[in-house]
Amino acid sequence: MEQVKLIWDFRGPNAQPIAEHHVIHLKEFSDVEGLKHTLCAVEKISEIHHIAYLVVEKTMMNELRERLKPNRGQLYNP
Repeated sequence: MEQVKLIWDFRGPNAQPIAEHHVIHLKEFSDVEGLKHTLCAVEKISEIHHIAYLVVEKTMMNELRERLKPNRGQLYNP
């Protein structure tokens, strides 16, 4: 099963807490929608750049991209 990492970029001095808050909403969305095999987390790129991401099955990518409007995406390799 191929997976895709949908990514939201946050930059600036408050990037980390904003990304962490965004992950809360991504987890809520996953629960409400009944998404399976997902992973939501925050990743530090630099002191002023953090990302929030949601890993989903590739078959769901187009629908979720339209609904959630991530900044970018990439194939997920754990």
